Amino acid sequence: MTSPFKKGFIFLLSLSFASSCKSEKKDMPDNNLPIAKKVPKKLEIHGDTRIDNYYWLNDRDNDEVIAYLNEEKSYYDKMTAHTVGFQDSLFEEMKSRIKEDDSSVPYRQNGYWYETRYEIGKEYPIYSRIEDKADAISQELFDCNELAKGHEYFSLGGIAVSTNNQLAVFGVDTVSRREYTLKVKNIFTGEIFDDVIKKTTGGAVWANDNKTFFYTKKDPVTLRSDKIYKHVLGTPVEDDVLIYNEEDETFNSFVYKTKSKKYIVIGSSSTLTSEYRFIKADEPNSEFKVFSARERGLEYSIAHYDGSFYVLTNKDKATNFKLMKTSEEETASKYWKEFIPHREKVLLEDIEIFKNYYVLSERENGLNKIKIVKWNDNKSYFLPFDNETYTAYVSTNPDFDTEILRYGYNSLTTPSSVIDFNMTTLEKEIKKEQEVLGGKFNKENYKSERIWATARDGVKIPMSVVYHKNTKLDGNSPLLQYAYGSYGYTTDPYFSTVRLSLLDRGFIYVIAHVRGGEYLGRNWYEDGKLLKKRNTFTDFIDCSKHLIDKNYTSEEHLYAFGGSAGGLLMGGVVNMAPELYNGVIASVPFVDVVTTMLDDTIPLTTGEYDEWGNPNNKEYYDYMKSYSPYDNVEAKKYPNMLVITGFHDSQVQYWEPAKWVAKLRDVKKDGHKLLFDINMDAGHGGASGRFEALKEVAKEYAFLIDLENKIN
Repeated sequence: MTSPFKKGFIFLLSLSFASSCKSEKKDMPDNNLPIAKKVPKKLEIHGDTRIDNYYWLNDRDNDEVIAYLNEEKSYYDKMTAHTVGFQDSLFEEMKSRIKEDDSSVPYRQNGYWYETRYEIGKEYPIYSRIEDKADAISQELFDCNELAKGHEYFSLGGIAVSTNNQLAVFGVDTVSRREYTLKVKNIFTGEIFDDVIKKTTGGAVWANDNKTFFYTKKDPVTLRSDKIYKHVLGTPVEDDVLIYNEEDETFNSFVYKTKSKKYIVIGSSSTLTSEYRFIKADEPNSEFKVFSARERGLEYSIAHYDGSFYVLTNKDKATNFKLMKTSEEETASKYWKEFIPHREKVLLEDIEIFKNYYVLSERENGLNKIKIVKWNDNKSYFLPFDNETYTAYVSTNPDFDTEILRYGYNSLTTPSSVIDFNMTTLEKEIKKEQEVLGGKFNKENYKSERIWATARDGVKIPMSVVYHKNTKLDGNSPLLQYAYGSYGYTTDPYFSTVRLSLLDRGFIYVIAHVRGGEYLGRNWYEDGKLLKKRNTFTDFIDCSKHLIDKNYTSEEHLYAFGGSAGGLLMGGVVNMAPELYNGVIASVPFVDVVTTMLDDTIPLTTGEYDEWGNPNNKEYYDYMKSYSPYDNVEAKKYPNMLVITGFHDSQVQYWEPAKWVAKLRDVKKDGHKLLFDINMDAGHGGASGRFEALKEVAKEYAFLIDLENKIN
């Protein structure tokens, strides 16, 4: 379960990157390169004209488009054929560190312990539960290996179990467009009901009557989650009642139940504004009441406890957010009373509520902090963490009446742990430590540190760094620099068994905490969006220069990567400072910014206006055009590049990287490699299987290691 306060931004990207040695010769004769034809299209707005020669590539039903994409894929396969054997060995190496027959730490919810496990030789998880009583028998909920048979891609959406523990609503996506079909299963008999609901977000929320549930549907064109419906089990889906329709195209809607189980809540949010409405979970046929009407720029989220609502909000210019409290009857913002004040240097990220305690997730100077407070006397304390390159987070805690807080901890050098902490006795129990198999891993062999670069405007930019203790910091070591830098999403320093395949080969790995994320608070985000977006690009470049100046690496061995909005960052960086990098990888990159943001039929576009700006406004159009990677491709030298996408991507459409690659091929003045790897069966997240995803990373690692002449 996810707390309603969690700020869910883009997602998590697979670790992927590439590079190549710089050279002045052509990588292949021209007749072997995939060449996209030019069909000039004139794009005019604000008195400005752009000519897009590759606009035609945005037709996924065009046979000529498919032929070109397959030609690019064939070229990629040909250019990397010599590394296939090494890819296989890398895959086996990475897989050998991972425990195949693994399982999660069970969590307790409504009288049952829920668990996820993996079995040897199987790609997908198995979900099960066991009742919290003696001699209980484990019940299998879903075996995704069976459900995935016959599909190139498979994803199970949220599993929503009814209050009486008998029924489960679940969502299935077999295309990778994040459009899920909802079904209902009787957990005890295995029966799958006739109730089938298509084009949803994949989740549902049960009312307390065990027959009514609420779900969110997506617009069939834009994929915006805009409608909340109510379904009664056993009734025709076409009779489902539309409960809420979010008509503002910049907003998305969702539905959840409070941890207290008393209320069902519909949320609607954009980048800058929130609004909620609610009913009692015992009264599914009642009319939803607006919690507090939307006010542009007012963000808030709500949780319920003991007759009151607690509101995490930026109200009254609380940039780093504060916590407020109000009654169940008077919920409008004018009634909110301050509970935890705003602090200039502490970002309040989340709150987890228990019967006797509440737990705050905070961030100060970039570091995670977990604070535990007792309701009845306000006595509080922080959990202790002892370095600067760690990640600590409140984990799965659906049980309200418990003294146990479950949290997770890892660092750049320390594998993940799941820890149960008794908030009363202060005793902790490590429930699980991530096993790194193979017998070769010793965390003492790795070093981590946090360093700071000075940006061109004088701001200090933090970086988290990890490397093997035998790696020399003499300017000759290969270094991989990563950043995301958008939507306020913060990439905390985390442990990765996969990354060891680089560190053990002498690579240094760096996370640049550039503006656009929230690593140093909400202002850090505000300084990297809209008309300040270029700070994200220049921060990354200035971090690169610092790493070179301090002899961590050199231009001949520096590599950069990012995905999605981080792929936009890569596109901006190679246009602004291509000479700094030997290789760059852009995964599912958002590179055709202006054209995409002007097309409100493209999925997710209108909801992005508060992040990037609306180019129908000339000020935003001009600024966006100044950094849009596709619009700023020039006839000059570029680094070696690997571009990755999925044909079914619903977040960044495949044609953005396809057009970018085609234009780069046409105008760039170098012999460096430009490869385009398109997965015709996948979407934004790539392959769906547990180990199939590793094969994709192995391809990218092999590319990088080969071009560093380190294959052995």
